Amino acid sequence: MMKEEAVEKPRRSDPYIWGIIIILYIVSVVEVYSAISREITGGDVYTPIIKHVLLLFSGFLITYVTSRVHYKWFKVMAYLMIPATIVLLVSILLWGDTLNGAKRTIPVMGISLQGSEVAKVTIVLAMATVLAKSQIKRGVNTKGVVLVVVLVTIFSGLLFTQGLTNTLLFIGISVCMMLIGGVEWYKLGIIFLVYLVLALAVMQAKDILTESELFNKQEQTVQDGEKKDVLIQRSSTWKSRLEDFFDSTPEYEKETTDANRQEHRAAMAMAHGGITGVGPGNSREASRLPLAFSDYIYAIIIEDLGFVVGGVGLLLVYLMILARAGLIARRCTKAFPALLVMGMAVMIVLQALFNMAIVVGVFPVSGQPLPLISKGGTSIWMMSFAFGVMLSVSRYAVKDTGANIKSERESGLPEDLQAANPTNLA
Repeated sequence: MMKEEAVEKPRRSDPYIWGIIIILYIVSVVEVYSAISREITGGDVYTPIIKHVLLLFSGFLITYVTSRVHYKWFKVMAYLMIPATIVLLVSILLWGDTLNGAKRTIPVMGISLQGSEVAKVTIVLAMATVLAKSQIKRGVNTKGVVLVVVLVTIFSGLLFTQGLTNTLLFIGISVCMMLIGGVEWYKLGIIFLVYLVLALAVMQAKDILTESELFNKQEQTVQDGEKKDVLIQRSSTWKSRLEDFFDSTPEYEKETTDANRQEHRAAMAMAHGGITGVGPGNSREASRLPLAFSDYIYAIIIEDLGFVVGGVGLLLVYLMILARAGLIARRCTKAFPALLVMGMAVMIVLQALFNMAIVVGVFPVSGQPLPLISKGGTSIWMMSFAFGVMLSVSRYAVKDTGANIKSERESGLPEDLQAANPTNLA
């Protein structure tokens, strides 16, 4: 009697990641509504939050659709997104709209796209593809490592005027993904030296440009008719932020000025919230804290929910993303899906940690939205896509039985992405 063929179990996306997404949605709706005091005009209380809910719903659709796409197609998407993102970033540098002192967005078909958010997802897709294709018996070949460093350099250079945290974020993502990809330690040492040399070169170039009489005297006319040199303005902004960060004077002894208003109001909000918080919607500082609904929403969350629930609790939720991604990666037999799921998780969690560190004063002031919570269309869409990629891997790459493993090998994954999971934990 012939053995009955094993029937492949129906696949479903990871329910724990879906649960984390729902938690972040709930926090986002409640806290953005608490923080939009500055946007409410003429008694129109509900329009801003309705727009935000619609953005979250569109993000949910992006996550759902992406989760149903087989992860093998993200290689094709990487090849398409790399040149498209470079064109987008160059266009923003040349013709973008100024936001918070730098050219950050550009209108595309009526939608204001923020290039840095697109670049974060693109660089993860690109590095996952490069590192998966560059697998050798004991690590990653030199060509793959060089390509990763080149990608980080290009994207960091195109985003240089928008702040230094994007560069640090790209470096952090690349180092983590190379560790996951099995890059040898001596190569990582060389990479650190390369990054250090590049950083010193950029800082030196910035100082030369700042001190140059030619640039100091030159004025650039922007669209609103104001006379200023954007590069010099950003350089002075970075300098003042770093000087303020390293100033040993206690914050409570400093006078609140336009330059430090964000840090001071954020500190006041967190102090007001204390351990248990004042309750959702009872924020005192939301109407006075600049960017309370976007870059500084973490301060409002702590004010509303307190240090324990809002501060530590939300931090643990983001760390759960990384932990769950690690479990999914362990059950992947191929390098490409393992790198995809871990790359997206590292990108989301590092951005969240950067945002929190900036708000609580551990890191110098810079603009980074809190993933899937801060108000902002491009950020929500890109983070939703990142979660969708993770769910796709959990749906199509995680294997439990011998029959399912056979199915994966026959799933049409390109030959150059057939390298085994380098973590050797599957």
